Amino acid sequence: MEQFTLGMLEYDSIKEKLASYAVSYEGRLRVQKLAPLERRTQIEQAIEETAEAKALLSAGASVPLPSLEGIDSVISLLGTGYMFAEKDFTAIQTFLYSCGQLKKYMAAKEGLAPRIGMYAASLYELPQLQQEILRCIRHGVIVDGASRDLDRIRRRMTMLKEKIQKKLQAIMSRHASILQENLVSMRGGRYVIPVKKDYYKQVKGRTLDHSTSGQTVFVEPDEIAALQGELEMLAGDEAREEAKILSYLSELVEKEAYELSQNIEITGTYDFIFAKAKYAAAIGGVAVQISGDGVSRVRGARHPHLLQTMVPLNLEIGSAYRTLIITGPNTGGKTVVLKTFGLLALMVQSGLLVPVDPGSRFAIYNRVMAVIGDGQNLEQSLSTFSAQIRSLVHMIQEADPNTLLLIDELAAGTDPGEGIALSMAILEELGRRGATVMVTTHFNELKTFASHTEGFQNARMEFDPETLMPLYRLTIGEAGQSYAIEIASKLGIYPAIIERSREIVTRQAGSASAEPKLSASELRPSGQSFEEGEKCSEAGAKLSEGRGGQTGTNARLLDAKEDHPESDTKLFDAKGEPSGSDVKLLDAREDHPESDAKHLDADGQRSHANAERPEAAKGSGAGADEIRGANYAPASDAAEDKKTRAPVFEVGDAVWVTSYGKIGIVFAAEDHRGQVGVMIQKQKCKVNRKRLKPYIKKDELYPEDYDMDIVFETKENRKKSKLMRKRHVEGLEIIHRPDDY
Repeated sequence: MEQFTLGMLEYDSIKEKLASYAVSYEGRLRVQKLAPLERRTQIEQAIEETAEAKALLSAGASVPLPSLEGIDSVISLLGTGYMFAEKDFTAIQTFLYSCGQLKKYMAAKEGLAPRIGMYAASLYELPQLQQEILRCIRHGVIVDGASRDLDRIRRRMTMLKEKIQKKLQAIMSRHASILQENLVSMRGGRYVIPVKKDYYKQVKGRTLDHSTSGQTVFVEPDEIAALQGELEMLAGDEAREEAKILSYLSELVEKEAYELSQNIEITGTYDFIFAKAKYAAAIGGVAVQISGDGVSRVRGARHPHLLQTMVPLNLEIGSAYRTLIITGPNTGGKTVVLKTFGLLALMVQSGLLVPVDPGSRFAIYNRVMAVIGDGQNLEQSLSTFSAQIRSLVHMIQEADPNTLLLIDELAAGTDPGEGIALSMAILEELGRRGATVMVTTHFNELKTFASHTEGFQNARMEFDPETLMPLYRLTIGEAGQSYAIEIASKLGIYPAIIERSREIVTRQAGSASAEPKLSASELRPSGQSFEEGEKCSEAGAKLSEGRGGQTGTNARLLDAKEDHPESDTKLFDAKGEPSGSDVKLLDAREDHPESDAKHLDADGQRSHANAERPEAAKGSGAGADEIRGANYAPASDAAEDKKTRAPVFEVGDAVWVTSYGKIGIVFAAEDHRGQVGVMIQKQKCKVNRKRLKPYIKKDELYPEDYDMDIVFETKENRKKSKLMRKRHVEGLEIIHRPDDY
């Protein structure tokens, strides 16, 4: 499994939670090394072990797991010739005793947990080693009976200490008047008495120390000097004898190195298994069946991090279909479905019990790959789309029947038309390779594709259109809606924007008009706030309000379409191409592009004679020749009219750019070469006037004295211009380069 996918599906967070239930370093080490398995027998064994451990815990049993405190250092030093200290042997004896207790406990629970009980049978109690440690060491100290020589040395040392104490008491009685205080002290491991500074020469002996104030002198009397020398000799003998005993015990431990390592490994295994059982009990996990036919059937599944809030998930994949396309609203839970299924699949293959209903079954996936979230990377110059494509390339290369692929918002970061085509081609290839695929999307075309393609199936996330609340319930076999406008309205988008959105969707659902409508967003420059562009939005609204914003031809054409909605369908044949006389009419317009300009009045508006053309043509049922005769002047008249009434494009006019098929705003008047500056979708360029048609005059778009810099200039340049008008600022400049357009 790829580490990138494991992190994306939050597998590492599950391991962190699991590690918190382990009580030993060995158990936590096993959790750290935990990874999904691929062999069915191993997965089933791991799940069964966890289930047995959970059953023991559910029965209220307290499992006597041995403590590994202090054992790690012992094991690391085995074989190095190191002589262990008393505390090390105490830890070893305690560990071995606990191993014996665990062995007895698991033997008693053999009927309830036969599989994990087998591990305990391999534990070594090492009774002889335990007895030797207990004989030599008690409470972390070597006892006198550890050896005969040690016992003799310590008895002799006890006798010497008693003799020294008696002599000291006699000396202190004789010199009571010159002592600073009546007590015996130790300096450098030797007994001394505290004598006043002025009288220390009255005591025969050796000065070993002075007090901080200098008023007390610590003297070792000559009467006990010889005895103390003998005591030091015995202390050296004691240390050598203790070293012999520790060396002897270290040799015994070295001989049992394998057995101790085996016990530690088994203890770590038990700690790991019971940590999984404790975690399963915490999340309500159950054992699932492992499928060998590639079919996953999940009932009542919940994400381990969303146990209290998530609606249980029911899902089946791998039988009648291997690719599931999930649709539905934003914030509706589509991504949660991907993460839940992917994470639970990884947990099952790791031998964990998962929060699902009994009877659920999971297929085995040798490789799980996910593309979820925004993969932008500034350092690697990766956009959202390119990051996803890079991951998809790897997916396609690795896809096979044992692969699970989870893709969130496939090809959503690019042009919708190309994204849809690319999505279909990618899904077809993944389906051909036999991979199990779950993908979320908002593309309606993918829903249709799934419903008509073998091996594919639709699914939707339920949404309540009344309360505008997602239900987080997955329904297989049905495609869903995005409810984007409704959700945007609920989250606070301006009502005017919502109404405009619905208007555009309604028009898109029907037949599109011959020329696109100009929206407020096309008139508003990048970075401009909604409040800043109110005037601009108001002007744009004239273009987007339908009849209210259309004049001449457009207004009457909309009236005709509303009165006779069937007229839309008559303009096109079954393939969506212009039909009948309309083809000729379109040809006539293409042959005589200046005819549109001919029918403009002095203000640049379309004449009423031209505006009435659709109704006249439809009402009379005339053919193409009649239409042409009624609406177009002879060629000679047209040429003369063109010279006398050629349109003049002013800064701020909305124009139709025939070469681009888009609407633009004039930002620079016509030059001596007939080139007009036009801003199209925030990009400035020069276009020959012959390729421009008047669309809407600036007088209808903007209020009087409207500052056109709001449309054409950046916010930064507008600020600079305003500052320049107020005062001179050194170094402040606005640069317009010729290559800007």
